[in-house]
Amino acid sequence: MSEETEPVKKRVPYFNREISWLAFNRRVLEQAMSEKYPILERVKFLSFVSSNLDEFFEIRVAGLMQQADSHVSELSSDGLSPRQQLTRVQELARKLVDDQYRCWHKHLVPAMKEEGILFRTPDTLSKKDMEWVRQYFDSEVYPVLTPLAIDPTHPFPQIGNKTLNLIVWVHGKGSNPDSIHMAIIPVPRILSRVVQIESGKNLKYIFLSDILKIFAHTLFPGYKVRAVYAFRISRNSDLYFDEEEVENLVTKIEEELWNLRKNAAVRLEVEHRIEDELLEELLKQINLKEEHVYRINGPLNMMRLRDFEDMVPRPDLKFKNFIPYVRPPLNKPDSIFKILSKEDVLLHHPYDSFTPVVEFIEQAARDPQVFAIKQTLYRTSGDSPIIKALKEASLNGKQVTALVELKARFDEANNIQWARELEEADVHVVYGLTHLKTHCKCCLVVRREPDGLKRYCHLGTGNYNPKTAKLYTDLSFLTSHEEMTKEVADLFNTLTGFARSPNFQILKVAPFNLHKEMNQLIRREAQNARDGKPAKIIAKVNSLIDQETIDNLYTASIAGVEIILIIRGICGLVPGVEGLSENIRVISILGRYLEHSRIYYFENGEKAPLLFTGSADWMPRNFFRRIECVFPVSNPELKARLIDELLNLYLKDTKYAKELESSGAYVSIEAAKDQSEFSIQEYFIDLTEKLRKSLL
Repeated sequence: MSEETEPVKKRVPYFNREISWLAFNRRVLEQAMSEKYPILERVKFLSFVSSNLDEFFEIRVAGLMQQADSHVSELSSDGLSPRQQLTRVQELARKLVDDQYRCWHKHLVPAMKEEGILFRTPDTLSKKDMEWVRQYFDSEVYPVLTPLAIDPTHPFPQIGNKTLNLIVWVHGKGSNPDSIHMAIIPVPRILSRVVQIESGKNLKYIFLSDILKIFAHTLFPGYKVRAVYAFRISRNSDLYFDEEEVENLVTKIEEELWNLRKNAAVRLEVEHRIEDELLEELLKQINLKEEHVYRINGPLNMMRLRDFEDMVPRPDLKFKNFIPYVRPPLNKPDSIFKILSKEDVLLHHPYDSFTPVVEFIEQAARDPQVFAIKQTLYRTSGDSPIIKALKEASLNGKQVTALVELKARFDEANNIQWARELEEADVHVVYGLTHLKTHCKCCLVVRREPDGLKRYCHLGTGNYNPKTAKLYTDLSFLTSHEEMTKEVADLFNTLTGFARSPNFQILKVAPFNLHKEMNQLIRREAQNARDGKPAKIIAKVNSLIDQETIDNLYTASIAGVEIILIIRGICGLVPGVEGLSENIRVISILGRYLEHSRIYYFENGEKAPLLFTGSADWMPRNFFRRIECVFPVSNPELKARLIDELLNLYLKDTKYAKELESSGAYVSIEAAKDQSEFSIQEYFIDLTEKLRKSLL
């Protein structure tokens, strides 16, 4: 805690980060349970639970295991040791997984059956279905399988992270029927985990693991299969290397990515019927304790159901197709630079199309008056038009600089590929500052105009990824404001050159001034409340766990500041505690789109309110271990739009919003008796469709 933080007098409560995250993922599971959504969308939400848990175990649980094994004594914010946290996390995660599979068996499968979508298991296949499955196995699966025997001359194989495998017990026939052997069948990732049975009129599907279990015996001629079970191992997936000791960061990360497949196991998912003797041998081979085993009653890795909706030709069971709106004046054929020279533009994705952001870079690539483009890339898509535009710009003779963050977790391999593609096009590729991830979302264009060089920039809350821009709610700000674009230029110079203490006056940039200035703004609201001036804070972020920030929010609450926090995921602050946080509300909204935008509102006493947006959550990693950029929205029209059309509407959501209680539970927000349920996401979908049609 810094010297400037006003200390909270009482013993301060905090929610545990890991437990708060599990509470968030349980709310994702609730979306799969909810009949408010179409059935195929509910299946997708169920897959999100699995993908979220994968990352949680690979990073967070792996870290706790390391701390517990190393006898780390440091306690969490809520006073738990690593071992105590690990025990509690495992308990909650098991309950979550049990409920996830209960949702699958008791809710989703029956609901799909009512719509004529049938999931078959080996014992429910008709004779005709079985014949089709046999032909599929023989032609599409069998040729790419490689059974691996386990014996003194064949050691236990290296099992890749999160790969599907089968463990098989076989025993001999004939002269030696009592000999028992173990084998592993690794399943190539290229094989679809969900297979459509093309037999009959109904839509019928079966999991690949079930097909493999039916025909596993064909891989062991001369032996009888005693038992076969699917299993999956999750491994520690954090990258470990000292950047200062690395001469070639790209090569080192590639080496580390290869090594991840061999990292320590942190979780074993295996079919619940597996015999204890076989499980014991498996745990011995992968060096894992039984406390980290998850016995699964159903298909392993439901993450593979994420694209199931694309397999099913039933648009009536999915979200209605939504077409974003190209907001005026960007819907005109004018040059985007001509538009921005006259006015700033604020876009709210996915309702406002992401296309103008792409066109901003594409026009810069082709405009002969553009001299330079500077761009940050944290995550992008495989067929990114932005990567294509940057390469085109370089080939057109412009100076192009791309800051590619190689350490964007789980996107490292993709980003290495983009970096090499850009370098081949003579783009200056920079990997940012040592020990800091470049997470800010910035693009700067320098253009020659009649009165000299002029800068234009895009700043945002989301990644330069046209695909996720259709799935996440984010904000984009396009401007030619001289002072702001100058500081964006200073930010790029900081990232590409040497600048230990850059001086930002307009932008709030981590790790330089963001934490200090955000907390000063919170403390100013507290002082305004003590002075009898209007005082209010509204913050919309993905996560809040920075302890100093939480303490300052507690102090502001005690001073009488009204505080409303819209936090999608992890929250370490405990609201509603008498004498401490009774003036703080925490709400969370999960819906069709992933809430990803960040907005920070400060009442600012009797002056005009201050409003900011940007890339940073309120977490230590965002404040101190990442390059983040938060910027003010000063244009009165755009500021009013953000406050009235976004923040205030978020506070009215009663359909998908839940409020966090001091107990840690999330409860539904009831609509007033004379009002119907309101969803901000559905409101913007309806509004966007009306606006788009009005332009036709």
